[in-house]
Amino acid sequence: MATLFYGSDTDPIVLPDRLMGYIKVITSTKLRRGESFTLTWTGTADEAGRSTIWLQPSIPLRFVFDAVEPEQLAGDYLRSLADQANAASGLVIDARTWEAAEGASHAAAARPARTAGRPVRAA
Repeated sequence: MATLFYGSDTDPIVLPDRLMGYIKVITSTKLRRGESFTLTWTGTADEAGRSTIWLQPSIPLRFVFDAVEPEQLAGDYLRSLADQANAASGLVIDARTWEAAEGASHAAAARPARTAGRPVRAA
């Protein structure tokens, strides 16, 4: 499990390494650009309900991962989370269902796109 230490709070946010990897990439990108946003998470064993933090460049963050090597992230799922982080609601993660959403996003990207009209054959 990975931990995120936020500001002066001594209680870290604890999430799976791969999920925290997605959050780290999105957070790093947005904060590097000077963009603030909210991060909301639900479904953790330690916390009931929903928690939200406001992420901005002036608040210190520290990500700590159990794994030595970085997790392999799915680009299509990363893009969908980044789009969500750009929305007014911010980035919303459900720790119980994120793996299914990651898998569905990856499967959808792997399917060939359908084109309108009749099929075209190469000569």
